[in-house]
Amino acid sequence: MTKVKTKKQTTPIKENNWEIKDRSYYLNGPHTPLTLTIPGKHSRKHPLLWYDPETKEQREIRYATNQNSPFRDNQKGEATLGHIIFKDGALTVPKANQSLQKILSLYHPLLGKIYAELDEVQDAKDEIVDIEEEIDALNLARTIDIDDAEAILRVELGSKVSSMSSKEIKRDLLLFAKKNPKLFVDLANDENVQLRNFAIKATESKIIKLSDDQRTFLWTANDKKLMTVPFDENPYSAMAAFFKTDEGIQVFKSIEKKFK
Repeated sequence: MTKVKTKKQTTPIKENNWEIKDRSYYLNGPHTPLTLTIPGKHSRKHPLLWYDPETKEQREIRYATNQNSPFRDNQKGEATLGHIIFKDGALTVPKANQSLQKILSLYHPLLGKIYAELDEVQDAKDEIVDIEEEIDALNLARTIDIDDAEAILRVELGSKVSSMSSKEIKRDLLLFAKKNPKLFVDLANDENVQLRNFAIKATESKIIKLSDDQRTFLWTANDKKLMTVPFDENPYSAMAAFFKTDEGIQVFKSIEKKFK
């Protein structure tokens, strides 16, 4: 008698810690359509496959409202196919619909690309981190001296900083720290920001000048070339790096004397 080989049904390893609960999903991005339908079955145009590490095979995903499994090879009998529709950027799936939940939370290839699952615990942790970053940035902004504040703000506001009063600089610095705390802290700890600001101030004071093609710095007094800006690099960032070289240190000291 010949034994018939049957395909072993395996429990996907991602389901080990699966929790039975209501789940909500939301579309990524700032703009969401009124309705968006994502693929619920495999097709050439929209492949819906999941690689099973145990069987080392691709398994076809299919959302059927009358089936318990999200995998077509586990579904029995006639399948009633369902639609996966986000309305106003969101979709709530009750715990009774385990098949759809597992498709969306574990196996759908668009997870993390166009949509994500709402995780209130993780969201709370992320919010705490954001709040703490903002507090640290604001505390740093309160204690920073006016020269450092000016240098940091130039990254955000450009040459407008030159016409601002110290009170305006301090105010805008606090607003910048609140709006983008991570960038603010990074700039506050970046010594190149100070050197970049020094180069801009030297240009505004007409001690040095930048050629019309943005490729060469020269002494204003005699048009003697100081340095050539590398291709596709910000001129003032390049000058900040130049100030760290042996030749650049001498140029820096010379400019510094002219400021006094």
